[in-house]
Amino acid sequence: MMQDWNSYRDALLARVGDYAQQSPETIRGIMALDNAAGKSGHLDPKTHELIALAVAVTTRCDGCIAVHTKKAAGHGASLAEIAEALSVAIALNAGAALTYSARVLEAHAQLPE
Repeated sequence: MMQDWNSYRDALLARVGDYAQQSPETIRGIMALDNAAGKSGHLDPKTHELIALAVAVTTRCDGCIAVHTKKAAGHGASLAEIAEALSVAIALNAGAALTYSARVLEAHAQLPE
């Protein structure tokens, strides 16, 4: 096992609670952003969480992985649906690496001789 995600999530949320006591406005701001993302109602909560998981992978955020995996499952996301969302994240990360590789080549081409 790489990580005990349930214990990690619980410990993380406890520490976030500690932080909230020190900086409540920051947490209110984060919660406002999170709540605003679903206000339009164009995406159902399961789709919202599948996107959150894909973004969590691309940003390499273990806390987001722990929280949004539980939320996605709670909204009925199957393992197959989660895997498909992760496949999109993997494909885009590879695409991003290719795009930024092209930028390196361009930067190199612009170096003075």
